[in-house]
Amino acid sequence: MTNNSPIGIFDSGVGGISVWKEIVDLLPNENIIYFADSYNCPYGPKTDKEIIDLSRKIVDFLISKNCKIIVVACNTATAAAISILRKEYSIPFVGLEPAVKPAALNSKTNKIGILATEGTLRGNHFKRTSKTYAKNTEVHVQVGYGLVELVENNDVNSINTIKIVEKCIQALIDKNIDQLVLGCTHYPFLCDAIKKVSGSHNINIINPAPAVASRTFNLLKNKRKNDKNNFYHFYSSGNINQLENTVKLINNIDTTNFIFISLKN
Repeated sequence: MTNNSPIGIFDSGVGGISVWKEIVDLLPNENIIYFADSYNCPYGPKTDKEIIDLSRKIVDFLISKNCKIIVVACNTATAAAISILRKEYSIPFVGLEPAVKPAALNSKTNKIGILATEGTLRGNHFKRTSKTYAKNTEVHVQVGYGLVELVENNDVNSINTIKIVEKCIQALIDKNIDQLVLGCTHYPFLCDAIKKVSGSHNINIINPAPAVASRTFNLLKNKRKNDKNNFYHFYSSGNINQLENTVKLINNIDTTNFIFISLKN
């Protein structure tokens, strides 16, 4: 592998594009390969074994593309698989965990909300972080039922979406939280809907993607690519149009020279 080798990013679907965007902003010269496992999405209800098996296959694919680092842009896959991936592969991995620490530190009400998938909330990463950083904070959790599917279908701001978001977060709002942690990379695409529902409650929404990009930047150190002749390749095990449309949701992104490839059987 060389400095010009790509960064690999994968998610259960299109949500990890929220992480991809932050990495592009911080490392604009890097080649990046993104893999969306939309055929098997969502990961949240799956068993740990299923998620580990799927993650291994994706990692093997990204390594075959000569990736120099792999970002697991999926909270659920991080929770279930990253410790095993780090043991089985020599390539560096960057993972995600719900941003409990900044939420607890910044809370004025000492009440924070975590919106995440079932897989993330049962994972050791979340339990350990909550125990370490939120000892004196009320941590209220909510599974984002149906939210991943909305983003996968590029339905992020419809009336129906607002209703589903409200159903998910109203109980958290009623607990007087002032920090809402987005514990799934799909959820940042629903920020507008979340803001509409939370209204005047003055809730700070925490997106962990910038921290992941910063960690990737720091890990690469002297392996960063310097020239500007770069590429972005996007692969999907499902509907490639969903992935392409999600990328286009990002403002000021010119997709003319992007390559989108379907691996759907």
